Amino acid sequence: MSDQSRAESGLVLLSERLTNSAAFGALFRDGMDLVEETAAYLDGNGRTEAKALERSVSLTYATESMRLTTRLMQLASWLLLHRAVKEGEMTLGQANREKTKVKLSAADPGASEMIEKLPQQLQDLIERSMTLQAKIRRLDASIHTGAREPVAAGNPLMPHLDRLKAAFER
Repeated sequence: MSDQSRAESGLVLLSERLTNSAAFGALFRDGMDLVEETAAYLDGNGRTEAKALERSVSLTYATESMRLTTRLMQLASWLLLHRAVKEGEMTLGQANREKTKVKLSAADPGASEMIEKLPQQLQDLIERSMTLQAKIRRLDASIHTGAREPVAAGNPLMPHLDRLKAAFER
């Protein structure tokens, strides 16, 4: 269905509504802020804290910081793809094809007993990145599962869409 015929019939794509929502904008900002904060930590205080760790914990630090960086790079890639959709720079179909290169399950953290030995700030960054990853996975499933399903503006599904949107604002 063309954009014009969709507009004329009062249909809205669920995926378009989600990528254009304030919740997506907030998620995008939070994600990019987390990337910047993590980079600053790993290049600054993280280096100092890593030098003070025991050898075995130092290896865990290196592994987990690499996993964290990989995870955040994948999440940032997903966010940038969907911002491009929001800005009209690409279609959702193009983003869907490109997102196959993005691994939303990338680099899950290691054993919790090892994570607990890491500096608190790194633990916090890992936890926040996992929360971001969970939000993006849910949003990805919502966007791409219903990407081709138009929803009428007065449809009874709209309250459910609004609840979904509210869930991402938390």
